[in-house]
Amino acid sequence: MNFHIEWVAVIPLLIVLGAGVVGTLVEAFVPHRFRRPIQIAGSLISLAAALVAVVWRWTELQAANIQAQALSSSPLPAHPLAGMPGTGFEGVPTGIQSVGLVEDNISLIGQAIILTSALLAFLVMADRSETREGAFAASAATRPGSPDEREMTKAGRQQTEIFPLAMFATGGMMAFTSAYDLLTLFISLEVLSLPLYVLAATSRRKRLLSQEAALKYFILGAFSSAIFLMGAALIYGATGSLSLVGAVIRFRFGPGGDFTALLAVGAIMVLIGLLFKVGAVPFHSWTPDVYQGAPTPITGFMAAGTKAAAFLAMARVFFWTASLVHDSVNVFMWIVIIATIVVGTVMGLIQTDIKRLLAYSSIAHAGFILIAINAINHPNGSEATTQLAFTSIMFYLLAYGVATVGAFGIVTLVREKDANGNILGEATKLSSWAGLGKRSPLLAAAMSLFLLSFAGIPLTGGFIGKFRVFQAGVGTGQTVLVVIAVLASAATAVFYFRLIQLMYFREPEGETTVAVESEGMSIVAIIMATILTVALGVLPGPVLDFINGSFV
Repeated sequence: MNFHIEWVAVIPLLIVLGAGVVGTLVEAFVPHRFRRPIQIAGSLISLAAALVAVVWRWTELQAANIQAQALSSSPLPAHPLAGMPGTGFEGVPTGIQSVGLVEDNISLIGQAIILTSALLAFLVMADRSETREGAFAASAATRPGSPDEREMTKAGRQQTEIFPLAMFATGGMMAFTSAYDLLTLFISLEVLSLPLYVLAATSRRKRLLSQEAALKYFILGAFSSAIFLMGAALIYGATGSLSLVGAVIRFRFGPGGDFTALLAVGAIMVLIGLLFKVGAVPFHSWTPDVYQGAPTPITGFMAAGTKAAAFLAMARVFFWTASLVHDSVNVFMWIVIIATIVVGTVMGLIQTDIKRLLAYSSIAHAGFILIAINAINHPNGSEATTQLAFTSIMFYLLAYGVATVGAFGIVTLVREKDANGNILGEATKLSSWAGLGKRSPLLAAAMSLFLLSFAGIPLTGGFIGKFRVFQAGVGTGQTVLVVIAVLASAATAVFYFRLIQLMYFREPEGETTVAVESEGMSIVAIIMATILTVALGVLPGPVLDFINGSFV
């Protein structure tokens, strides 16, 4: 079989992965003192260039779709959401033959969301405080507390390898949204996961906690990958194909035999592998520990980018494979959704560490988005409700991603200090945030806005995202889940408002917390995230029209 690769369709992915390769060469051959500025400039320019390339490819795809509609005498496929029409990287029509990666509306919008979040996250990663130290260890390979570590820290070494690693993770996330068969989906999963396992262990302070978190993430990630692969094998056994659309065709029109049970088990196992990445219950145990132990910029990067990639990949699996055995998958999803919402809400109420609080908040948000995931190709729905589900998922991921990166960016700037005025590590205890509204009113105001968006308060992006997700749920008869989610959303507002109360209405217990100055890149990211959060809440129409217009 001859394959023709459409290189122009893979330009955004090549830019990001190519930047990762160049960054690796920089680490090998460039003198140490020049590495940091080169890595920062190269990473930010590459991400911006990839975002421009994604926008260009989206306009080209829309023009091709309009031309195809004008020239074709037959109607377009019934479900344009599935990636039809479009161009696979092998140059075959998507949805007809097996392709590994696909360029379609879903993948391009998903990549735009990932790159937007990554740009903000990289600004936070690159920033250094007034003490001239960043969030990452001077040398992650040294043993915590050893003389080698002290020597590296004293010498002012910088762990600049984090930039190419994060670029590879970003490339994996982008490929994840484009994957059109289970093998490619697994490869993309590993490409995004392996760098994150390393990055989670590179925290400058609390090194042992960071390494423990990374080890837990790696071990549980290996289990989830094994479950994913077993599910892919079962789907292949039931359909004879690893392609998402090929499995549908062969299952419906292939040789006789009832393989429904085998396909149902395989689909659920594949979904478990993806549910692990979004932190859904009961596959969430890694989330609080990794969020707390990983360097805070990496936590924000993971929370925004990984969730976006995993949810969009899950949406594809739901559209094609899971819809064939909806009755079995629906029961499983109801259990997961209810457990995720309840556990995320209840556990968030009792947290005293802000990073763990945001971790359980992310779990609750995963439960909300899963309602829209379960609405895709729902028997009680229609093509319109499926389109609404896709639109709500994408908008929610964008609003949640920018607010999350902004919130963790603020966490990096709120520090503890000792009796001598020396600046220490991040002040992650909630009690340390008391009085922040007086000490740093701008940071407190931005943090309050992000928390209000998480709570789904009107005039923020989070409100529009939740409203659209709940609308998709009601439209497919999932009213019970929506009622539970609304009640949980009201309960989660309690711990968000508790932090706001601490910042504005509680006096600090001594001068043990300070908002540090930095080189300014975190401030830029926070300002951009603030503007986007407000814009998505006040003027959501252009973004919603942009997403909806892709599927018309």
